[in-house]
Amino acid sequence: MLAIIDYGVGNLFSLQSSLKYIGQEAVVTSDPETIRRADRIILPGVGAYEDAARKLRETGMAELVTEAAKAGKPLMGICLGMQLLLERSFEYGEHKGLGLIKGTVVPIKGAVPSELKIPHIGWNGLKFMGAKSPLFKYIKEGDCVYFVHSFYGADCRANTIAVTEYGCELTAAVAEGNVFGCQFHPEKSGEVGMNILRAFCEL
Repeated sequence: MLAIIDYGVGNLFSLQSSLKYIGQEAVVTSDPETIRRADRIILPGVGAYEDAARKLRETGMAELVTEAAKAGKPLMGICLGMQLLLERSFEYGEHKGLGLIKGTVVPIKGAVPSELKIPHIGWNGLKFMGAKSPLFKYIKEGDCVYFVHSFYGADCRANTIAVTEYGCELTAAVAEGNVFGCQFHPEKSGEVGMNILRAFCEL
């Protein structure tokens, strides 16, 4: 069973529907015991970092996610969920993350050419970094996925498993052991996204 963490941030049911489509049992939950029983965990997220980090801690989900990661369970953060896995964010102030993967969250503005629109919204290809991650076993380099973000993971090169080109290279996915993060939305990325979710469910 796969648990999708519900901490009051974002629409989680499109992700649940995507997992059902590939034949996976997934529950949207904030129940500690259900999360502890889960074989795999997904940490989603949309919106403001400070608000999401606060809700994650206030609901007790931060502790549960960290506990699961340290126990070796496969964990995937998606979009803001990926950013929360990093050490800190500079999104309108400085905010502490979960620290499961080294790195910081910084604005895209100033990193990409000024003529490019922010947020970065749309389909972009993936470029793999280093040895191909097991998360990408069913896709090929250059396959496109769907992004919606104004901030990105920086200072995490050693843990970056994929980047995307948007005037410069932006972090697309990270990993540290059993912990994975995707800046893009697999559940909105068509068959490529379904294949990434399939690979995660086999870890």
